[in-house]
Amino acid sequence: MTFTALTIAGSDSGGGAGIQADLKTFSALGVYGASALTAVTAQNTCGVTAVETLSPSIVAAQIDAVLSDIAIDAIKIGMVSSAPVIDAVADRLLAHRRRVVLDPVMIATSGDRLLEDGAVASLMRRLLPLAQIVTPNLPEAALLSGRPIAGDDASLAAQAQVMLDAGAGAVLIKDGHGRGPTCRDVLFRRGAAPQVFSAPRLVTRQDHGTGCTLSAAIAAGLARGLALEDAVAGAKAYLHAALAAAEGMGIGKGRGPVHHFWRVWQDAPTDHITA
Repeated sequence: MTFTALTIAGSDSGGGAGIQADLKTFSALGVYGASALTAVTAQNTCGVTAVETLSPSIVAAQIDAVLSDIAIDAIKIGMVSSAPVIDAVADRLLAHRRRVVLDPVMIATSGDRLLEDGAVASLMRRLLPLAQIVTPNLPEAALLSGRPIAGDDASLAAQAQVMLDAGAGAVLIKDGHGRGPTCRDVLFRRGAAPQVFSAPRLVTRQDHGTGCTLSAAIAAGLARGLALEDAVAGAKAYLHAALAAAEGMGIGKGRGPVHHFWRVWQDAPTDHITA
């Protein structure tokens, strides 16, 4: 049996985030990946220099083309930068029900904003109700909930409740922007106690694409039939290892990408290589 996932997101020309990171993550975790592009960014490890949003009609056409032919087990949504594109994605997903992981990509690792003004309300209204899980980082959770960045567990819970009330099935608030020796991602679900997923915090500049990678890894786990909490735990472990392995890659002059294929490259055969 072949497990499959679809990513609906923007392109990162530097290859560290967006569609490129999602497809690498799917492949690394044994899942066949398909894609629907929402935007093209001119981007590298130093920042974003240009963004061109695709038309809602071509975004919708890509989604229909994939879902009318390929039996997709899970869908990950990343960068949807404008309200019309959000509407197009939501309309198509209503027609093709699947497990959805929503990564509300608003700000790139470099600090560049990727979501147009006014699109936050559309994202909350149209996409959150379709999401089995939404995966904001601390700044994104603050923007979505209309509250200051959380500094304690009570604040995290209050922000998550706003998103649950908007219709999200579950909310994973990521602690990558936090401080302290431990990175604590917290999963909130209706009628359940918060569940904490912890790992030692890695201080590194090789962290481009972490949010995309984590959400894609969750989608891959769901596509493989894992329960939500198991998919989150597996994604957290995969990302932690990819971050740790990225130190030796030496990609770019800025914030380099995580090492999506850390498992594969270390075992890659070399007997086909000639001098």
